[in-house]
Amino acid sequence: MKKKYISNSQESVRMFKSDLLESLSKVHFTVPLFIFVPVIAFCIYKSFVLSLGVVAFFGLFILGLFVWTLVEYIMHRFVFHYVPADKPWAMRLHFIFHGVHHDYPSDAKRLVLPPSVSIPLATGFYFLFNAILPVNDIWGFFPGFILGYLFYDISHYAIHHFNFKGNIWKKIKQHHMLHHYQDPDKGYGVSSPLWDKIFRSDFIKK
Repeated sequence: MKKKYISNSQESVRMFKSDLLESLSKVHFTVPLFIFVPVIAFCIYKSFVLSLGVVAFFGLFILGLFVWTLVEYIMHRFVFHYVPADKPWAMRLHFIFHGVHHDYPSDAKRLVLPPSVSIPLATGFYFLFNAILPVNDIWGFFPGFILGYLFYDISHYAIHHFNFKGNIWKKIKQHHMLHHYQDPDKGYGVSSPLWDKIFRSDFIKK
């Protein structure tokens, strides 16, 4: 996905003729917290009601966090950056989902997933993991997975709009800025460069 155009405008181009659809495509970065923190709290509550056990819960919770990092990488690389060839409707869909962010990376209201996307995705992943995991393990695994998503969304906003003093966060920001301004075909990890290193899609940093 080699980009020919990047604007540092604080507001991106209008995407929809409908005022309703346009408003739904923009979201304040705190909205995911209001939606998914209660989900995390409910899962934790269910895990203790069902006597999952503290050790088992934290093991599943950490596993959920880890699995999220891989899902984040796969979705960013193979879903958000999939560019269909010679199909205007598909190119339009790609622009709505991710292309607009690469054209206007400074638009603060298009840096986290809107609920119209995040809720269906979270629901789909819940049913997928619930079908795969042993009975009741979902209540330990899923809150870790969702926390990973929240960390990704909020850190994505912070990377684009905050100046970091800590060395770790500076490196994370540098990694993502290289993805935007140097080569969008590398650096797919947003909250962590781990899988870029494993799958050799990392930048050669000096």
